[in-house]
Amino acid sequence: MAMRAVVLESYGGPEVLTIREVPEPVAGREDVEVVVSTTALNRADLLQRQGLYPGPAMEHEIPGMEFSGSVASVGPAVTRWQVGDEVMGIVGGGAYAEKLVIHERQAMPVPPAVPVADAAAIPEVFLTAFDALVVQGGLTSGRWALVHAGASGVGTAAIQIAKAIGARVAVTASAGKLQRCLELGADVAVDYRSGDFVAETAAATDGVGVDVVLDVIGGEYTIDNIKALRVTGRLIQVGVMGRQTVELPLGMLLPKRAALIGTVLRARPLEEKIALTQRVERELLPLFDSGRLEPVIDCRFRLDDIADAHVYMESNANVGKILVDVA
Repeated sequence: MAMRAVVLESYGGPEVLTIREVPEPVAGREDVEVVVSTTALNRADLLQRQGLYPGPAMEHEIPGMEFSGSVASVGPAVTRWQVGDEVMGIVGGGAYAEKLVIHERQAMPVPPAVPVADAAAIPEVFLTAFDALVVQGGLTSGRWALVHAGASGVGTAAIQIAKAIGARVAVTASAGKLQRCLELGADVAVDYRSGDFVAETAAATDGVGVDVVLDVIGGEYTIDNIKALRVTGRLIQVGVMGRQTVELPLGMLLPKRAALIGTVLRARPLEEKIALTQRVERELLPLFDSGRLEPVIDCRFRLDDIADAHVYMESNANVGKILVDVA
């Protein structure tokens, strides 16, 4: 059987995204086969398209790291799911397609309050933000987080998670996106072009500093991130949209007894991904039904318009997720 998918046959600009027929994936003993309703764009997709972030080995290189859809079939050892169940999740690649397979324990149920077509806006950003802020950053009630690119998919998820657990959060964003960050719950919103997030967070925390920084920029932000940390704070680097290198003065880092932690989801072993997925399922998914969390969707494209979706993401105009309807 064949399916439609976006295939990378070369690397470069959005024009290299080719839609063609490819064989459907085959589910293993513990896998579920999913008919994809919707996928979503991530910065990693842009890098993979340019040949800068290799995806997992597969016969045809199909990008896409998250999805929502319904179970079409299950492997013989699957016990969690039945045909027709609505699921969502993250994959190493292959989500820009009509079908994919995923290990049964890595799939999550679509919250009843969220339409399945919108649920693809949840997995990657809420898993990333929860892992960075809570699991690795140690954010808890009463503590402060600083989140850069607050209007991005990860940023909008991070704001909501921080507020849901009783923490306080400062964000940076462009001037036109600050109001949306405040509406989502940000306590402090700083224009990254004209503001000083070190001074703003110092004022908000009475000079103590923030407990955890979630950064996707790197480069020139790194030193100021350390300045913004409190003693024993943690800087969690989940992306590098700025310069790849920075001269780091250790004399600034050591007295704060601070930790600088780099992290990605894609390269982790399956069991680590499953553990994080199941923790998010237990601790976060009920908050979508109570209304304390919501997927933040900027716009939607058709699969046939995937190149236009990439162009739009590269413009940095979005607030929240860019979805691609596959079904």
